[in-house]
Amino acid sequence: MANHLYLVDGSSYIFRAYHQLPPLTNRHGTPAGAVYGYTAMLWKLAQQLNETDGPTHLAVILDKSSQSHRNELYPEYKANRPPPPEDLVPQFPLIRTATKAFSLPCIEEEGLEADDIIACYARAAADEGWKVTIVSSDKDLMQLIETRDNGADVEMLDTMKDKRIRAEEVEAKFGVGPELVGDMLALMGDKVDNIPGVPGVGPKTAATLLKEYGNLENVLANIEQITKPALKRNLTEHEANARLSRELVELVCDAPLPEPLEDLKLDGIPAEPLRDFLEDMGFKTLLARMGGGSKTAEERGKSPDVNVPGAASDFPADPPEPEEIEVDRSEYQTVTDMETLEKWVGAAIQQGRVALDTETDCLDCVSGKLVGVSLALDPNLACYIPLDHGGADLLAERPEQLDMKQVLAALKPMLEHPAVLKIGHNFKYDLTVFANHDIHVAPYDDTLVMSFDLDAGRGMGGHGMDELAKSALGHTCIPFKEVCGTGKKQISFAEVPLGPATEYAAEDADITFRLWQRLKPRLVRERAVKVYEMIDRPMASVLAKMERRGVKVDREYLARLSKEFAEDIAALEKKIHDLAREEFTIGSPAQLGVILFDKLGAKGGRKGKSGNYSTDVNELERLAGEGMDIAKLVLEWRQLSKLKSTYTDALQEQIDANTGRVHTSYSLAGAQTGRLSSTDPNLQNIPIRTPIGAKIRDAFIAEPGHVLMSADYSQIELRLAAHMADVPQLKEAFKNKEDIHNRTATELFGEVNKDTRGKAKTVNFAILYGISAFGLANRLEIERDEAKSIIDTYFQRFPGIQDYIQRTLSEVRERGYTETLFGRKTHFTNINSKMPNVRMGAERAAVNAPIQGTSADLIKRAMARMDAALAEAGLDDAKMLLQVHDELVFEVPEGKEEAAAKVVREVMEGAARPALDLDVPLDVEVGWGANWGAAH
Repeated sequence: MANHLYLVDGSSYIFRAYHQLPPLTNRHGTPAGAVYGYTAMLWKLAQQLNETDGPTHLAVILDKSSQSHRNELYPEYKANRPPPPEDLVPQFPLIRTATKAFSLPCIEEEGLEADDIIACYARAAADEGWKVTIVSSDKDLMQLIETRDNGADVEMLDTMKDKRIRAEEVEAKFGVGPELVGDMLALMGDKVDNIPGVPGVGPKTAATLLKEYGNLENVLANIEQITKPALKRNLTEHEANARLSRELVELVCDAPLPEPLEDLKLDGIPAEPLRDFLEDMGFKTLLARMGGGSKTAEERGKSPDVNVPGAASDFPADPPEPEEIEVDRSEYQTVTDMETLEKWVGAAIQQGRVALDTETDCLDCVSGKLVGVSLALDPNLACYIPLDHGGADLLAERPEQLDMKQVLAALKPMLEHPAVLKIGHNFKYDLTVFANHDIHVAPYDDTLVMSFDLDAGRGMGGHGMDELAKSALGHTCIPFKEVCGTGKKQISFAEVPLGPATEYAAEDADITFRLWQRLKPRLVRERAVKVYEMIDRPMASVLAKMERRGVKVDREYLARLSKEFAEDIAALEKKIHDLAREEFTIGSPAQLGVILFDKLGAKGGRKGKSGNYSTDVNELERLAGEGMDIAKLVLEWRQLSKLKSTYTDALQEQIDANTGRVHTSYSLAGAQTGRLSSTDPNLQNIPIRTPIGAKIRDAFIAEPGHVLMSADYSQIELRLAAHMADVPQLKEAFKNKEDIHNRTATELFGEVNKDTRGKAKTVNFAILYGISAFGLANRLEIERDEAKSIIDTYFQRFPGIQDYIQRTLSEVRERGYTETLFGRKTHFTNINSKMPNVRMGAERAAVNAPIQGTSADLIKRAMARMDAALAEAGLDDAKMLLQVHDELVFEVPEGKEEAAAKVVREVMEGAARPALDLDVPLDVEVGWGANWGAAH
């Protein structure tokens, strides 16, 4: 076999492993995530040793120090690079030990960077006619790719993408061949390595110049021929930097080899000392491989009870070490006999953890019919259990599948087993589906909630499975539309053939298990365990119960209200058309803009990229404040139209045919600050204190013999602000049960009347949202100078508030996130944006996030305790139905209102304890009546 040298860029492996895997510790408590990833990558390479085109010679190349001849040429070289992460530093020696455990040469040389050592070996091997594979994706090393007449062939291998990089790929990436990559890098520069280059020259410009003039020296020799003034000027002014940059990117190819080529020859990988190293580190999964553990479906005999990795009788506290195992859907199993199902259930109980997912015939978890269940015990070790597949045609032949009652009876002991952890994604849905079949799943982990608690606001994409699979695993899941179609041709999942159904469903469980492996360890390292375990994880089961319960609505009342709204909308349309002196489509922003600014002459119109005037709510409120009646009427028309379509019309259609109730769906990852959000219907947007909002609330009614009870935190954000900002006057006022807005009016204006109390109320809440003088002026309809004076006075009277704002902004600018009193993090990626509007928006949100987030944490803590507290008081028949911002709504039997109110108030007012004691009392207002409106 011809000589084939593999040169592994060890530094690239180390940092790739560190950033792509979750933080892990070995059995000695030392950080070892990067070590594990590095070891797994070497293992993957080792599997190719005996293949036809595998390596005959191999070396791992590392950086010995950060200094080289380049630092003498240019002291600022790599000056911008941050030091390695603190928990990575102790892993460097372990990585060297790992390399030696594989009995592989580990080469590093003082004064030479790893890239230089790789270049020296690549050129030396090419001179001998060897094939060379550089295991890296570093663009600097692409200079080395070549094919020679003596048979030498130098390529690169990107192991993450499993992609070979040759001259064709370099040309496609840069627009030039490998021989010009150095010249291109010199023109472009490199911010990471602090190579200056030429300002304004990017990849496209560099490629164009090199194609036209041949190389860097020819480009610089022909500067006068360049016609673009800015490019010509930059090349002229930075000619010296371009030449310096070319020296910096030039790889050293002629240094003496630290070890002769022949000494890199591979003679296999001895079991020792590799086994000792893996045992010492506690890498059990890799040790299992050494013991002959098989990962293919054929070798497993299609049975999950053969060599289940990590099987243990004890309840698992931590995930197994995650591996870079490619998703192989061909290994998924379709379970259609009870013997196989029992093996899967037994393996799950033995292992103590199982990921699972349910498939239904629609998106509604309350009314949807269960179609199948998928399970996963390990990456690629997943199955699908079809239960109700068959075509829409009653005469169509149904595929072979198990009886649903038998399957659920077999799954129930495992799903309810206290020592088996069930892992789901958006598990609230699955909890509801199983509860519909009298299966109450516990304990559980939810990877959607984990992702939200770790990365809320971080700008890494959504927390849905498909998005996380891409961002965390680099994997693209099968799209739902691929198996079910779209539009008129869309079918339900029950009609999908078992082959594609298995691939789709089992993949969901497989990906959920892989996500759990990566997210669970991060909770400890990133201090998110408290929020996850004490606040958000319990909410999945709490919300599942609430969604199943639903709330009764009065269909006839809604129909009457829709008719009333339609008449009011028509009347508003007539008034608007009369003021416009013509009929137009009010819902069209383009037509409305023409009417307001072109025809009626409103001032200050702003046109967007489309060329149309802006008619958003801020613009209309500005015009209404300036006395433009038509703008005020349009705002009323918009609100009434939205409420009609969203509530009075839609609620009638959303009444469940089986329960006669409306079942809203709550999201635990909807609002960045941790607040719950709801959809179908969205109950968060019903106006709180308007007559229209009250009318809509009247539609939510109690069952006969019951009342609806509302329990609402009173001024909770102001109370939390008083505690968090340590404001003595406000704390005293709340303790003495004073009217807080009266107190603020006295402090700001020296007297209390209707006008000053109203202004004080606006200021109290606006300050917590970081409002500007301009914003407050608009709210109070006063001059900007007067608004600034009010804000200044507010901060003088309550200096703690100003200190809190400054402290919060200082911390978020430094750390990138805010924290609630319970440790919930909200990230603000735009907090240091150079765009003023973007930065100021982030600052306003950051000021309020700890307060609003703590408020959300408190009501969740109360909700998690509520059912048990009611049951303990003998009030099992009092049911929590709804949560809207700071309010909980219950359905309570008549005659038990006072008893239920006492329990609810105690739980909500004590929600902070025992985790923390607030300096201000929490106050809860409780009321009840025949409908939601009457309960206020």
